[in-house]
Amino acid sequence: MKKEDLVLKIKSKEKCRWDELSLGEIMIRFDPGFSRIKTARSFDVWEGGGEYNVARGLKKCFDLDTAVVTGFVDNEIGYLLRDLVCQGGVDFSHSKWFPFDGIGKEIRIGLNFTERGYGIRGAVGVSDRANSAASKLKKGDIDWQKIFKDEGVRWFHTGGIYAALSETTPELIIEAMQFAKENGTIISYDLNYRASLWKERGGIEKAIKVNRDIAKYVDVMIGNEEDFTNALGFEVEGLDKNISKIDTNNFKKMIKKCINEFTNFKVVATTLRVVKSANINDWGAVMYYNGQFFESKKMENLEIFDRVGGGDSFVSGLIYGFLSDKTPQEVVDYGAAHGALAMTTPGDTSMASLKEVEKIIKGTGSRIER
Repeated sequence: MKKEDLVLKIKSKEKCRWDELSLGEIMIRFDPGFSRIKTARSFDVWEGGGEYNVARGLKKCFDLDTAVVTGFVDNEIGYLLRDLVCQGGVDFSHSKWFPFDGIGKEIRIGLNFTERGYGIRGAVGVSDRANSAASKLKKGDIDWQKIFKDEGVRWFHTGGIYAALSETTPELIIEAMQFAKENGTIISYDLNYRASLWKERGGIEKAIKVNRDIAKYVDVMIGNEEDFTNALGFEVEGLDKNISKIDTNNFKKMIKKCINEFTNFKVVATTLRVVKSANINDWGAVMYYNGQFFESKKMENLEIFDRVGGGDSFVSGLIYGFLSDKTPQEVVDYGAAHGALAMTTPGDTSMASLKEVEKIIKGTGSRIER
């Protein structure tokens, strides 16, 4: 393969309406704050979803033009979700609205109850998302020609969470990726393996088959050590169930195996997390691009307020870096810094600013600003 084939060729902003487009489910998250799900008497409400979180972060933190393709239900809960997405600034004009059946038996908005961990007690997430509107989307529902050719998209992102939701979602993902490829759009995919989602659909074996079919279209593959094993079938040598014992060099060997098999991958990136307690993690990231590895500075003993969405915010920081023509080292640094900041605030999505991200990259510390 020629060296120039390993480099991402990103379309200019002038040729595209959208800097980034995400395809995925958006759920309503019920957050019990400092209480627990099973004892809560009130909840804060957020919107969130792996693929959507990336688009929202790119809009709110990095001020890029982003859109999401998802499903809504024509009822009050659907209107609540619409209002939350509006606050995030992400366009949803290409999404599909479904009629409400009266009780949500056939179609509904997915709900996600998530409590934060503390110390030795880990975070807990309970999803209530069967038959969600987004899971009902299928090939032919979305006018991809209008999106990718007429309007133009620089970067398309989706992931393994959405692929796991139904039999039709992987087909829709591949349909979208084919249109994206035809129109010169960069494609990223976050493996995001969730055992609970694949349990009734064939488990790890089905996850590997589905994700390998999708992987053939991907330019930028993202995942952690469990994702590459459970969603693509690549083993990390010496991997221990205790995440703190990951050997970065062994992980790099796995990435090279991945690149050798999927020669279409131009980038492979992952976060590196060492869980010391629910509130204390070591955090960093590594990226393989154009034949080289690039690692962010390791953040030791990072204090976590709400870990949900940290990986998604890493992805949006990474995408921003590429779209802004940063160096590969800067790309992985933006991703790691944005992911870290997202975990210092509540909710699935980032509340960080570009100024804060760049302050972390420069290592200027967390002293109060007056």
